[in-house]
Amino acid sequence: MQIARTSALEEMASGIAHELNQPIGAITTFAQAAQRMLTQPEPMVSNAIGVLQHISDEAMNAGHGIRHIRSLFNGRDVTRAACDLADVVMELRPVLDLLAARAGAQLQVSVQTPLPRVTIDRLRIQHVLFTLVQNALEAPQRDHEAPIVQIQLSGDRYGVLTAVVDRGMGVPPEARDQLFRPFFTTKRHGTGLGLASSRAIVEAHEGTIGFEDAAGGGARFWFRLPAAEGVSTQ
Repeated sequence: MQIARTSALEEMASGIAHELNQPIGAITTFAQAAQRMLTQPEPMVSNAIGVLQHISDEAMNAGHGIRHIRSLFNGRDVTRAACDLADVVMELRPVLDLLAARAGAQLQVSVQTPLPRVTIDRLRIQHVLFTLVQNALEAPQRDHEAPIVQIQLSGDRYGVLTAVVDRGMGVPPEARDQLFRPFFTTKRHGTGLGLASSRAIVEAHEGTIGFEDAAGGGARFWFRLPAAEGVSTQ
């Protein structure tokens, strides 16, 4: 548990540093410009006021960025309850079906019953599932057939395993060691936060997350959550 907390803190610190770099750089530039304007023989007060407004805006952006990172990686302020993970998946199913339809893909869900109940923050675990499914739908395909993405739930008395399987090109060798690092992405317009925040969320739930090559090609991303204490398999 301590390792998971340390990992989440490290990821959050890295994320905050990344979010601060750009606004701090802009604030420094604007501050230097304002200083030059105000130290002229005839101070350019009106122009300096405009520059100071830019400084204020960038400071606000920095604050928003930090709050965004904290909301993704902070596992403390959560509301957890024992529930059936299949219900959590089905609750999100309409949104996932819409994503699949937009991608021209087919989404399949299979549940191996019975499943033990898990104690989770529903919204954060749904964030993890959404991220994995979205990534699977966006995975480069090996052929021109419509993509098929599978969500597989299985469990034992110790916990529940959720897997998201695609039939794409798989994970490139050069990306395998970096996928869960913050701000690493293989997408042109990706943020690199999805998998990193997913790992932090799962680890805050005392779970594990990973990936492997799928049988027959593609990738299989999975996360495992421990069974709720004192709750037997249904």
